[in-house]
Amino acid sequence: MTDPRPHGTEPPSTWVRRWSHLVREGGVVLDVACGYGRHARWFHGRNHPLVLVDRSQEALEAATSALPASACEAVAADIEAGPWPFAGRQFDAVVVTNYLWRPLLPTLLAGLAPGGVLIYETFTQGNETVGKPSRPDFLLHTGELLEVCRGLRIVAFEEGFHENPPRFIQRIAAVRETAATAGLPAPPRYFLP
Repeated sequence: MTDPRPHGTEPPSTWVRRWSHLVREGGVVLDVACGYGRHARWFHGRNHPLVLVDRSQEALEAATSALPASACEAVAADIEAGPWPFAGRQFDAVVVTNYLWRPLLPTLLAGLAPGGVLIYETFTQGNETVGKPSRPDFLLHTGELLEVCRGLRIVAFEEGFHENPPRFIQRIAAVRETAATAGLPAPPRYFLP
């Protein structure tokens, strides 16, 4: 059964909740295609400043309505057809769920500050057999996030089928290492929940 609520009104993703501890204390979180703000509310509750982007002004207004103006920067932008509104900026975390626009992936990775965390979860091939999205443009290929994140430290990766609601997904938590930790024989400690 498909969740009838608009994207961003359902509870925060269990994947995002599971790996949010990797974001440095007080680090700025960019929520891409934020919808109605389920992850914005989660990270605000963990005392993170927020930057939200979505093409829907209505969704952004709903996402920010319960947040103090000082805690959140909200930008309405069509990030598929228009320019990236955060050119030159870096974030301590980039969070993306239920959204895929492949041309944007290099930009998202470039937007990770040293020590920054990418938490990404979206649909993968096979989802066309159980519902929407079903277009190949919106479905990751097998292992695609591993390939995209090749230059990052992969902390966790999953790919498979989930029953409630039925969907095929791929998800990753990855960290851009700092110059001080890159290439060390022993990896930094990213605690597993």
